[in-house]
Formats: sequence, C-alpha cells, structure tokens
Amino acid sequence: MTSSTEPRSLSSRMFRRKPIGRRHDTELARTIGLFQLTMFGVGATVGTGIFFVLTTEVPAAGPSVVFSFVIAAFVAGLTALCYAELAGAVPVSGSSYSYAYATLGEVVAMGIAACLLLEYGVSSAAVAVGWSQYLNEFLGNTIGLRVPQVLSESPAEGGIVNLPAMVLVFLCMTLLIRGASESAKANAIMVLIKLGVLAMFVGIAAFGWNSNNLADFAPFGFAGVWAASAGIFFSFIGLDAVSTAGEEVKDPARTMPRAIVLALIIVTTAYVLVALAAVAAQPWQRFEGQEAGLAQILTEVTGSSLPATILAAGAVISIFSVTLVTIYGQTRILFTMGTDGVLPPLFKKVNPKTMTPIANTIIVAVVVSLLAGFVPLAGLADLVSIGTLVAFTVVSVAVILLRRREPDLPRSFKVPGYPVTPLLSIVACVFVISGLHWVTFVFFGLWVGAVLIFYFAYSIKHSNLEPYPDGTES
Repeated sequence: MTSSTEPRSLSSRMFRRKPIGRRHDTELARTIGLFQLTMFGVGATVGTGIFFVLTTEVPAAGPSVVFSFVIAAFVAGLTALCYAELAGAVPVSGSSYSYAYATLGEVVAMGIAACLLLEYGVSSAAVAVGWSQYLNEFLGNTIGLRVPQVLSESPAEGGIVNLPAMVLVFLCMTLLIRGASESAKANAIMVLIKLGVLAMFVGIAAFGWNSNNLADFAPFGFAGVWAASAGIFFSFIGLDAVSTAGEEVKDPARTMPRAIVLALIIVTTAYVLVALAAVAAQPWQRFEGQEAGLAQILTEVTGSSLPATILAAGAVISIFSVTLVTIYGQTRILFTMGTDGVLPPLFKKVNPKTMTPIANTIIVAVVVSLLAGFVPLAGLADLVSIGTLVAFTVVSVAVILLRRREPDLPRSFKVPGYPVTPLLSIVACVFVISGLHWVTFVFFGLWVGAVLIFYFAYSIKHSNLEPYPDGTES
C-alpha cells in the first residue's frame, strides 16, 4: 500500500480516478422532478435548429429529409442511451466530465471539461445572438419597431454591441440565481409553449398537404438522405443537459435516465412531424435560401400573417429556454469541478438563502454576455460541434469501461444491445468528426492545450484526490 506522503509519479496523478461512490455535500436543494428534468432536455434541444434547419437540409435530400431526421435521431439516440446508463450508475452533476473522471482519469476529465466549456459556453452566446435576431423580427411584425443595428450587432458585423443578446443572458442569470426550482418551472412553461407552437404549425400546415409535393420523394437517393442527416444531427445536441443536474434532482439514479429517454422521444416526434408537414405543404425546391421558412408556409396556407407572427413569438420563447438551460448546465459543470478541487473554491460556493452558486452563475453570465455582445460567433460553430462530439464519444467509451471494471455496480438503466450500441455511437461520432475542416482541429487542439496548461499549473495540485495516489484512500 502506498502512503499518501510518498512521492507519486506524474502519470499516477494524471490518471487517478474519482471513486464512483464519492459524493460531496454540495448544499444544493433537490427540487427537480421527472417532468421538469425532461423539459430541461427538451428545452436545451428544441431551439433555433428546427426553425431554420429545413432551409439548409431539404435542398440536399428533398422530401426524404424526413428519413434524415430519423437517422439523425437514431445516431443521437445511441449516445442518449449511453448518457442514460451513466446517469443511472453515476448520478452526479457534471455530465461527461464526471463520467470521464470516474472511468478515464483526471487529465482526461479536464480535456472533456474543455469540450463542455465550448459546448455550453460558446453555444449559449451563439443562441443568444440568434434570439436577438428573432426578437427584432417579432417586434417588427407586431409593433413596427426594431432595435437599431448599432445596438443589435457586434462590432465586426457593423454595430457597437448586441444589446438584446446581453440582456437575455442577464435575464437568464437572474432567474438561475433565484433558484433551480424556479428556473425549472419557468423552463417547463416555455418548453410547453414552444411545443404548442410547433404543434400549431403541424396542424395548420396539414391543411396545405399536397401529395404531389412528395412525389419526387428522394431526388438525390440515399446519398442525399445521409448528407442531410449529418447536418440535422446537431439539432439533437442538448439532450446531455439533463446529466448536468444530478445534484438537484430527486432520486437521480431513476429520474435522470428516464428524463433523457423521454426527452429524446419528445424531440424526435416533434422534429419528424414538423419536417413531414413542411415538405408536404411546400415543394422541396422552394426551401433553399428561404428565410423564416416555417412562417412563410403558414402565411401561404392561411393567407394571414397572424400564425407566422405567433410562430416568431414561439421562436423567441424557444431560444430563451435554450439559453437558460445551457447557462444552467455550464454553471453546474463548473460547480462540480469546484467541488472536485480542480477549480478555485469560488465556483462551488452556494448561497444559503437561494441554494444556488451565485458567484459561479455571475461569472458565467458575464463571460457569455461579452461573447454574445461583442464577438462574431459564426466561425465558432464547428468548434462547438467538435467539442460536443468528443464528449459524446468519451461517454460511449465510459459505458464500456464501467461495464468491465464495475460489472456489479447498481444501474437503474442499461444500454440495450450492449456492446453494439456504445460501439455504434463511437463510430457515428467519429464519422461526423472526420468531416470537419482541419482548421477546426487546430483551434480545438489549442483550446484543449490551454485548459491542460491550467490543469498542470493549478488543478493537479488542488484536486481533492491529491492525497490519494490511485484515486482511493490508503
């Protein structure tokens, strides 16, 4: 047995694993139930994607884009099932960071943390920018006023600051500071509204159903279906947000896996129905380059702008809920890292009145708002994608490793079709990653390298596992 006072090799410190049974007294209140947690998953997933993805992917696949959604849902579902198993076996906050820490070691977990900072931090800012655009469109349609360009675009886009995007971030911050329960309730209401708006679209578009629009169902064959599915896949990103809430969920071992699977079913159903209704109501050739495509379909079917205005309002609400959940996820990942000692204690400090990490939340909101207000984020989309896909891959690997190392570990949910399912998930993620531009890999490597520099300068010395060379107490 090695004494904690004996010298430890660098490699043993880098790859020490957090014991699965180790829990921290986090002081966070467990107030989130199955319904609210499911709405977290739906809220983080159904956002800007479904409102504009058809204009880019229908031209690639034609009406068979419906099958593209099914394929994308299948690929996303493989990963979602892996998340569900780990959420039941390791029911803590931190998402794939925590899963990597328990299976692959501390240094790998820090690398995954870098991926999650991209997925949640940058995407929160990007979504807030999208909200600013939809808000302007909604205000223009309803009261004839718009936020001036100088106050609604970043300096690189010809403005001074994207003020609406920054305001949205601080609104989300205020709600999150008030408490997880209040945030979950507000998100659930917003999710129900946007699902209702999408259901309205399906119902109205059905009156414009024209079977002739489906006659040339797959003009580009399976190649078109597959190509479109790759683009649509990113509309399913967000289901993993459920796994960031482990410390505030009632009975997390049972609730978290169920919420992930239910969110996947709801999102897939909504996407397929919207896609089918859209391609049946409008010839597929007209989708290319179409702005606000869903709204235009409603206008043509009804001859009125009212349904389109309601849809625009739904988009505003939809993006608000996405921003809320992604900022929440970012704060809880940083909170978990703080409790693990790999970030300064400030990130784990909980306010005794609101039972939320206020300082953590303010820091995240300030950074995200600055990104949203002043930085052009269009070029960072691929960085978000690679970060997300690497995290997905690690989660699938973690399922296999944990099954081998801890075969008797209690699991409230098990991946069906093991080991084929996690292996297919790994292959699918790697395949999508392989299609990214080489420049994305360079910048991703630089970003992960910067995080690892912080790890060796601070985290490795302050980790809660530092006294224990193998991740277990001697």
